[in-house]
Amino acid sequence: MPRRTIRMSTLAAVGSHVFRRYRSVPSLLIAIALVATVALIGREPTLAGAVSNQALRLQKVTSARIPVDIATRANDTGLYIAEQNGVVVRYDTVSKGRSVVLNLTRFTRADAERGLLGLVFHPGGRYLFVNYTDSKGNTVVARYAMRDDNTADVSTRTVVFQLVRNEKSVHNGGSMDFGPGGRLFISTGDSGSGNDPKRLALDPTSLFGKIVSIDSLARDARSAAPKVWAIGLRNPWRFEFDDEMNLWVPDVGQQRWEELNVAWATDGSGRGANFGWSAYEGRSRLNKDQSAPDHAAPVYVYEHGEDGCSIIGGTKVRDANLPALLGWYVFGDYCTGRVTAIKISGNKVEKKKIIATNAGFISAVRSVESGEVYVLSLGGGVRVLRSS
Repeated sequence: MPRRTIRMSTLAAVGSHVFRRYRSVPSLLIAIALVATVALIGREPTLAGAVSNQALRLQKVTSARIPVDIATRANDTGLYIAEQNGVVVRYDTVSKGRSVVLNLTRFTRADAERGLLGLVFHPGGRYLFVNYTDSKGNTVVARYAMRDDNTADVSTRTVVFQLVRNEKSVHNGGSMDFGPGGRLFISTGDSGSGNDPKRLALDPTSLFGKIVSIDSLARDARSAAPKVWAIGLRNPWRFEFDDEMNLWVPDVGQQRWEELNVAWATDGSGRGANFGWSAYEGRSRLNKDQSAPDHAAPVYVYEHGEDGCSIIGGTKVRDANLPALLGWYVFGDYCTGRVTAIKISGNKVEKKKIIATNAGFISAVRSVESGEVYVLSLGGGVRVLRSS
């Protein structure tokens, strides 16, 4: 998960967003999530204008305990929500009922940036994949077959990816999506605290600080044949392939810059891409002993300050009910609770609009099967972006 320290003299001080920017330190503690429930999430998000004169709003759909990811599947009225404490819950948008799909608490628990971090369905919805850190801090991706009653069949559990760490760490990535060749793509962080101390992100022989692809239907992790797809990432918390197979990778920054990277389908959808960390943070030189001469510079950066300090991706809008936002990229910031939309042409940002503020400690901005855009916050908010 994104990491930042938020100094609070009182609970109300959360809203003032006083940040220490010199290095990554623990911030996503359960206590902070509970504070968010009281201090931020209970408030309705403040809408800050409209895009192309179309009013937008974040409408609350349901609540969850420390929600970090969301997914749906075809012919299913449920929202499947990953809770950082290790539980996948299903909220039925028709009956309004809630049920447990999968309980992983024997394998993981919410602990700073660790816990259940992501979920995704195989195309067609037959299999559910979860990404979590185990008791030793290792990254695990496991596959479960889905039952007819919309629960995961625990007897079918198959670990298809495992990334072993020598110690519990930060920068675990945790995002997944299906992409080129029907393979499952997984984001991994550099496993460091600050400055990529082990210099792993640009090391092509390491799986840390990468986008990795696997054969999702393999019989085990070894036969899943993990392959490095892209390198040079710090903590790619949420990424996606859009409908055209362009790869969108927001990368949580360190001292100064947050960044959004795009690898266009016409250039290979990110295959072999180098995004520059830790030779660069954003567009600025960082570790002088690291070299990335041909790296792909980010298409968008923002400096730590009023705009925030921890980018949370993020989705390219394809919801027909949001016509003025079609093709725009929408993302959040964990520190400010701000939701922003940008329109990119080529590698240039043409337009930018803040569409919501005070949306809490944002943990994900995701498109689901229908195209609807959901914004999750650690205090429990599960909201959908609507036209007013």
